[in-house]
Parts: sequence; C-alpha cells; structure tokens
Amino acid sequence: MSETARTNTAATSAAPPKLKTGFWRAVLALTVKDLRAEVRGRELINAMLLFSVMAVLIFSFALELDREARETSIAGIFWVTVIFAGMLGLNRSLAAEKDRGNLDALLLAPVERSVLLFGKMLSNLIFMLIVSVLLMLLITVLFNISLFVPWLAVVILLGTLGFATVGTLLSSMAVHTRARETMLPILLLPVSLPIILSAVRASTAILTGTPQEDWIAWPQMLLVADIVLLAMSYILFDFVVEE
Repeated sequence: MSETARTNTAATSAAPPKLKTGFWRAVLALTVKDLRAEVRGRELINAMLLFSVMAVLIFSFALELDREARETSIAGIFWVTVIFAGMLGLNRSLAAEKDRGNLDALLLAPVERSVLLFGKMLSNLIFMLIVSVLLMLLITVLFNISLFVPWLAVVILLGTLGFATVGTLLSSMAVHTRARETMLPILLLPVSLPIILSAVRASTAILTGTPQEDWIAWPQMLLVADIVLLAMSYILFDFVVEE
C-alpha cells in the first residue's frame, strides 16, 4: 500500500462518524414524544373529547328528527364535530413547542425538517382518530344508528388523514403569527373544503344504503387528495417553517 493510501485510510478512520438518524425512526420518536406528553398532561385530548361530547349532545337535543332525516344528517353532524375538535388539537400541535422554546431546537436537529411535519401529523391523526371512535360510539347510542360500518371506517381514516396533513402544514405557518388561534381556521377551512365535502358525501351515501357504484368515487377522490396533500406538504414544509 502506498504512502498516500495509508494517509487517506488513517484520515478516514480518525474522522468522527457522521451523525445519521433514520427518517422514519425520527418521525416515530417525535410522535411517541407527543403521545407521552399528552398521556402525562391530558390537556389536548380532554379538550377535544369534551368539545365532541358537548357538540353531539347539543345536536341530539336540538334535532328531533325521524329516522330517515337522521340518516341524511348524521354524517354532517359527525364531520362538523370531528373538524372543529381537530382544529383544537391542530392549534396546539406546534404552538406548544414554540411557547416552550422547543421549535427552534426541533428545526435545528440533524434530520430532515419534514420529520417535524410527519411526526406532528401522525400525532394529530391519532388524536383525531381517538375522537372519531368515541363519536361513533356516542352517535350510535344517541341516534340509534350504527356508525361501525367497514366502508365508513375507511372514509373516516382517509378524511382525517387529509385534514391532519393540511392542518399540520398550515398550523406550522400560523404558529408564527400573533393571532394564530383565529388564523388557522381562516386558512384551514377553505383549503380542506374538498376533503370535508368528499367525506360527508361518502359517509351520507354509506349510511343511507346507497348502491356502492353511486358513491365509490368519493373515497377515491379522498385517496387522491391525501396523496397530493402529503406530497405538497413534504415539498412546501421547508419554506413554510422559515420565519
């Protein structure tokens, strides 16, 4: 071995190892961190659940409808409650990190910045799914209409995934504004309208027993919208978090 090769080998072995963290491992670590913090504090999930229960109770007492009318309106009640309860969580997804001074540290971590996006999106998705399951049980009891339908579960998963994705992206934008509590709904509701509309239409058709060929396009639209939103969020997140 030549002297030059020995020198290069020695320099390589003496160089400190590069710090590498797997992308999905970092995403999972951030999600687990949020879940553990919520288990200890129970601030966010309690607020979302309390709002959901109160909203459904108000709807159940205010809308004294026959069974046919309930079947056509129950999907709207469900999604209105999920969307507004979800916004409570999205408002705090990055605001809590910024208030504690952790946001800058997360952005400076030796991983891709999109780790923060997907980690927060997964934790928001989990919180929204927990609320959705409770709502399904509560509406089934109060309105005597079972929401535990396989296709409806698919629609709920696709709808909450799209809403959590775009909501996390926009909350990372609104967190730097002074009126972030009011800015997020103003930004989020118009952008997420196609997701909400598709989810409500599909849910209503499923609960009313409409033939599958008449509503199968709505879940397909939700799936396409989710893929597009995930790709756009991944591309735009670096620009959004820049102050």
